[in-house]
Amino acid sequence: MNKIELINALKNECKISKKEAATIVDLFFDKISSALAEGDRVELRGLCTFFVKEYESYNGRNPRTGETVAVSPKKLPFFKCGQELKRRVDY
Repeated sequence: MNKIELINALKNECKISKKEAATIVDLFFDKISSALAEGDRVELRGLCTFFVKEYESYNGRNPRTGETVAVSPKKLPFFKCGQELKRRVDY
């Protein structure tokens, strides 16, 4: 399912316009993104948890040249599946 399909499903289930459904979906994703950008954790009970992991700098290697490269510290978003979702998918 992609974003457009999610908007259409919300529109059909809630009997609202496509514009209203798109606004709701955009707002939902914007709030999750904003919370992660601020370093907060987002937990949707039964579905998943989004959080940010911080990595220290390290020396990596360029696979093409074999040259050692300094990799700067970074933060990356992560997703952890909830128990209910695991059960529903595994049925």
